Amino acid sequence: MMKSFKRILFAFCLCFICTTALFAQQNSKTQWFSHDRFGMFIHWGLYSAAEGLWKGEKLRYVNNYAEWIRYRNRISKEEYGELAKRFVWNQINPEEWVLLAKKAGMKYIIMTAKHHDGVAIWDTKIGDYSLNKLSGNNRDIIKELAVACKKHGMKLGFYYSHWIDWEHPYAWNHNQELTGHVNDKQYNQYWQEKVIPQLRELLTNYGDVSLMWFDMWIPYEKSIIKKEQLEQVVQLIHTLQPNCLINSRLGLPTDEKNIDFETFGDNQFGTSYVHHPWETPGTIAHSWGYNGQENEWKSTSQIFNSLISNVSLNGGFTLNIGPRADGTIPYESISRLEDVGKWLENHGEGIYGATGLDLRANQHDWGYLTTKTLGKETQVYAQVFNWPLDRILRISGIKSRPSHISTRIGATETNLKFEQKSGILHIKLPAKQTNPFVSTISLTYDGPLQLDKDIVAESTFGGFALNGTNAINQDQLQITKYDGKKPQHIHTKDGQIEWEIDFPEIGMYKVDLSAHNPDQVVANISIQIGSQSVSGKLNPNGKMVVEPNENNYTDEFVNTNLGVIKIDHIGRQKITFQKNGSKPLWLNSIWIEKND
Repeated sequence: MMKSFKRILFAFCLCFICTTALFAQQNSKTQWFSHDRFGMFIHWGLYSAAEGLWKGEKLRYVNNYAEWIRYRNRISKEEYGELAKRFVWNQINPEEWVLLAKKAGMKYIIMTAKHHDGVAIWDTKIGDYSLNKLSGNNRDIIKELAVACKKHGMKLGFYYSHWIDWEHPYAWNHNQELTGHVNDKQYNQYWQEKVIPQLRELLTNYGDVSLMWFDMWIPYEKSIIKKEQLEQVVQLIHTLQPNCLINSRLGLPTDEKNIDFETFGDNQFGTSYVHHPWETPGTIAHSWGYNGQENEWKSTSQIFNSLISNVSLNGGFTLNIGPRADGTIPYESISRLEDVGKWLENHGEGIYGATGLDLRANQHDWGYLTTKTLGKETQVYAQVFNWPLDRILRISGIKSRPSHISTRIGATETNLKFEQKSGILHIKLPAKQTNPFVSTISLTYDGPLQLDKDIVAESTFGGFALNGTNAINQDQLQITKYDGKKPQHIHTKDGQIEWEIDFPEIGMYKVDLSAHNPDQVVANISIQIGSQSVSGKLNPNGKMVVEPNENNYTDEFVNTNLGVIKIDHIGRQKITFQKNGSKPLWLNSIWIEKND
């Protein structure tokens, strides 16, 4: 997979694809991918036998992915090949991997047929650098996996490292940034004598291939690869496997002609609703390949959060495991996947065939909303991670009224009482959460939903937090994101900041403000709600200590109560923040809460 510093670059700009040429929201080929949502990645190859160590030394450099050990630890091709002797062939059974994926509720498997080390793990006729030839074993793991997938109704895809190959003398090796040894003609020799013939084998000899997953995280223009070479791959796939999907890391611009779904950066999750098919490739630990020194296992709750948050934004999640060289899967992986599978058995209707609502990402502090259409009805699933202490689930942004709401307690479906007040819905929950990981509340609507994307969501605490991410004029604001010290804040000198709240109750509401005044004079501010307003003065404030005795300081953001304001009718009202004068003010948030 990609290097860690590249992941950061990828997360900010997704620079390897052309985001202006988005493909269609859906086509017949991608329907299954958008329906299934959850799949298994398997990183298993020669690197699995190294287990993250080489001659007693751990992986070098900050990116300690176990599958990069040959490159990072500067291992020769010949010595690296000796790792094949460590494989325990009488224990390796790919069907067990398929059965675990099925038990976990996964619908497809992507197998690393060739990673960056250049070692084919199938019985390739192209060259001698394959797992079975190096080990002196005639088993074809890809064939066995394909048979098991067909037997158990699991879709199969292949990962193939096309750009990087540390075995072939004319393939790309990152050290060539220094040596410059490979020219275009030589690279094309690698392409035509290894990449194309091996892809032809994978697409011809193993039955239906549901997707091909490539791994170049920069645009082809910034690499040695030529557009014509990538188009050659596309044509080969379209000819041999017409229904096979191609991911965006092939390197071509993302469009329906060449690319079927977008692959985000490694462990990079969605931040907004995306209309075309997309997925996150993620790790269950840190490394993708097996690492005997691994100690960064993700919790089951993290896996649920990754999957459900992506589905709520119309995405999917491909979760990686790294079996050992004897084929066994670490217990940490098995236990987590079994937990996920048990949950999906009972709550999978909110994942499979579901998508999200086109609302703000992370709008609700208790969890996520997913949805699907069933005939004339619309089903919404509130996936609750944080069971509210007052047993009231607050949902904002759906103006339609549900016909009924229920949750499953054990094997019994229990109806729940609710109150609908304009765009705010209050659901009365049972005393205890219905699932230890994620509780699902099912809402049924008699027709299509009417949404309100602009209102500020009501918090689990019963108030409204107004900030840069939910302002209705946020595109006009200068927003600085949280940097580990200073909270996210809006740089404001003059002009207005606007929000909209759908107030569920009348009464007196208190107004608090969190801000930093970097100037030496008092800042005068006002907040207008409907026809009423509150105003206040913010004194200059300086630094605060982040950690003692470390000379570690940051700007202080002070919470200030501005008073109370009367809301005399329920429903939607505009809130306007105004700062007088031209001096700067850093506004973190405004908190509006009923003053009981």
